[in-house]
Parts: sequence; structure tokens; C-alpha cells
Amino acid sequence: MNRNEELLKKLQDRRTRCTVYTRVMGYHRPVESFNIGKKGEHRQRKQFVER
Repeated sequence: MNRNEELLKKLQDRRTRCTVYTRVMGYHRPVESFNIGKKGEHRQRKQFVER
């Protein structure tokens, strides 16, 4: 087990669910409201990091 997994296990009782929003067609929507196909697309997206 790596250090991050150990830390997550240690703090498991303090964790809570959060709502993830993404921008779709100019407005923000919660990912949990997507259908199965759209959720899969969202997981495959690459994160853009501006330098």
C-alpha cells in the first residue's frame, strides 16, 4: 500500500461525497446527472493544465 492509500484509509470516516460539475455547451451541469455513455466520456477526458 502506498502512502496516499494509507492516508485515505486513515481518514475514511471524515470523507464526504461531493458533486462534480462540468461545463457542457456553455453552462455547468453535475456529472451525476449524465447517462452511462456521457459518464464514460467524462472519465476519458484529459485535464487541461495551463502553464
